[in-house]
Amino acid sequence: MLEFRDLFQWDRFITPTIIKTFYWLVIALVILSGIRGIFTGLAEMAISPFGGFLMLLSSLAGIIVGMVFSRIIAEFVLIVFRINEHLGAIREQGRM
Repeated sequence: MLEFRDLFQWDRFITPTIIKTFYWLVIALVILSGIRGIFTGLAEMAISPFGGFLMLLSSLAGIIVGMVFSRIIAEFVLIVFRINEHLGAIREQGRM
């Protein structure tokens, strides 16, 4: 668990504990922007049915792609920190 004193010490990283919060924040932003795009596409259909339909499809695809890429980025950040932990463990084993 993240403690206040961890913010001022460099013995422990805080990013792995807060990455899930940032992930869900990005997911919410992706969904909200996708919903905005869907409504814009529906409004665009009144002017240009084909253009509105394309915007509707691209908004739905944007939601899916945004969710996948945000998950990939979050996992990449966690992998980097796990690599650091494992390298530290290997270094400690070598000192014995």
